[in-house]
Amino acid sequence: MKAFRLDQLEAERAANQGAYLRFLRERTMSAGLYALDAGAQDTQGPHQQDEIYLVVSGRASITVGEETTQVGRGSVVFVPALVPHRFHHITEDLRVMVIFSPPEG
Repeated sequence: MKAFRLDQLEAERAANQGAYLRFLRERTMSAGLYALDAGAQDTQGPHQQDEIYLVVSGRASITVGEETTQVGRGSVVFVPALVPHRFHHITEDLRVMVIFSPPEG
């Protein structure tokens, strides 16, 4: 079994000074923790994989393709492969669990 604690993942991500920490990679999927502080700019581009975002904490807007919605703790957003998307108007530090299928690079 592989089990993870969000507080430990966040500490590892912060120690590595990166916005993203991939903590799981399996044959059919991968998972990571993505962090954007309030006021930050999300510079990610479209991915080759489908994605699911689960907002762990924070508040922001997300645009997927041409649709925009506000997200906060507990929000779940599906992003199809190759569709442009980004978080914006980040008003509270954002922490997002990301699941890719198939696994990212």
